[in-house]
Amino acid sequence: MDLVMEQPLFSTIHHLLNQPDDMEKLLNAPTRTYVRDTKAMASTPADIKEYPNSYVFIIDMPGLKSGNIEVQVEDDRVLSISGERKREEKEDPEAKHVRMERRVGKFMRKFNLPENANVEAISAACQDGVLTVTVQKVPPPEPKKRKTIEVKVA
Repeated sequence: MDLVMEQPLFSTIHHLLNQPDDMEKLLNAPTRTYVRDTKAMASTPADIKEYPNSYVFIIDMPGLKSGNIEVQVEDDRVLSISGERKREEKEDPEAKHVRMERRVGKFMRKFNLPENANVEAISAACQDGVLTVTVQKVPPPEPKKRKTIEVKVA
């Protein structure tokens, strides 16, 4: 073995250079935030209805108050709905959990809005744990009227 390779720094570099697969996995691994957001989006079901004048998004947000829900429009055409339900802070110290199945954590969904969605006319209401977001449609342009040109005798 070389005298140079016995030094710790060079030994470490040599080891890293000989492990491209491990380094590739580390560099391409998804971040915790990405994994958390992906899980939140996959576990937030939604219904979408289209009416003549609007689109309606209906999302279950169990246990969330309207102040804990955020409805935003991103990049002019992406409707983002999110919220977070936290575990109850005031738990009885004598009680112990036998089973915990209710979902806690972040809820999130993003929807690409169609071209005829009026992002300036969006309303949201939450009742009994169900969020309803209504996005009005832009009215279609009026058909152009025919214009009759009078033909004059020259």
